[in-house]
Amino acid sequence: MRAHDLNSAIKKNGIASLYLVSGEEDYLRDQVVDTLKAAVLGGAGGGTEGGGHATQDGGLEAFNYDLLFADESDAAEILSRAGQAPVFAPRRLVLLKAAEKLPAREGEALLPYLKAPCDSTTLVFVAVKLDGRLKFTQALNHSAVPIDCSPFAEPELRDWIGREAGKVGVALNEEAILLLKDLALSYRELEGGSLYRVRRELEKLAAYVTKGSMGGPAEVEAVRGTEPGASVFDLAAAIGARDHGRLLRVLARNLEAGEAPLRILGSLAWQYRRIWRAKDQLRQGGTESEAARMLRMPPFKVRRFLDQFSDPSLQAAFRMFLDTDSKLKGGSAGKPKRVLESLLFVLAAGPAPAGRAAAGAAARPESRPRTPPGTRPIQNGRPVRSGRTSAH
Repeated sequence: MRAHDLNSAIKKNGIASLYLVSGEEDYLRDQVVDTLKAAVLGGAGGGTEGGGHATQDGGLEAFNYDLLFADESDAAEILSRAGQAPVFAPRRLVLLKAAEKLPAREGEALLPYLKAPCDSTTLVFVAVKLDGRLKFTQALNHSAVPIDCSPFAEPELRDWIGREAGKVGVALNEEAILLLKDLALSYRELEGGSLYRVRRELEKLAAYVTKGSMGGPAEVEAVRGTEPGASVFDLAAAIGARDHGRLLRVLARNLEAGEAPLRILGSLAWQYRRIWRAKDQLRQGGTESEAARMLRMPPFKVRRFLDQFSDPSLQAAFRMFLDTDSKLKGGSAGKPKRVLESLLFVLAAGPAPAGRAAAGAAARPESRPRTPPGTRPIQNGRPVRSGRTSAH
């Protein structure tokens, strides 16, 4: 089940003896843990979704809750804690974090317990990702209630942002929600996921937007410390316009605001991938309205914007992204700002935008490959699908 389904599952089926909470999103894993703590230690049969949990009267949580870490605990300690009886309560909770770090031999020592867990203890294994080849992982997947905390698909992400905005008390229009969704997608490859970062932006918006007003893209940019139109998502527009001054201002403002160079690169690569997809969509007979939804711009601007990026220039850009990624990680190419500036200047110095005739010739489906080359090694943006870029 997904994290947001846990409360209803507890209300319907009660509290289980074993849970496996896994996935890359720290925010979702922490929410699940809070919900389980509220359900077990609060005795309410349901948790709080926004963080924090109810505690038992008399301070009995100290007797009925154990927090362990897999790289510091062995199977004997885990079994000892799980086997203890609750004190003046129906259940106790044992939480094992970083379960992916549990040595294989310790995991195998837990196999008998997984087959017959203590019915008065809820043992929760929390992990980013477990090795599916291990006997322990296979047995845990079979015996525990799995809770998926992996990143949301794009429609789920948009709905989550809308729900979280309501929880923190800020009203946002559709454009602001879509901008936050794009930010979340650009952050996705960062350690811990993107949701905590987006939640912080929502909390800042709740304090910034006047009560009774509706926040838009300008407010989103304002609380991020950049002027409207000066986010990393404006780099592609500045490149297409061959506006070198604008490129330098956008880059400088984002670096000053604390954006990591690799994240800026990843966001730019993700924008280029979206441009490629929009062009391919039109080649396959799609409408300008469909491409406009992908690019977040009015339909009448789509053709003019896409004509600024020829297929050869996009292919060259993906190769440059890979090379720049290696330079930023290798630390041998000077200051990150200089590396990014060089990349942006080369991209903006590309061939003049193709005319409509050239664009029509390029629109034949067989004229270009459908998959952007060289995108997979980029780690900090949407082009990443799997694997990692090796350091050079």
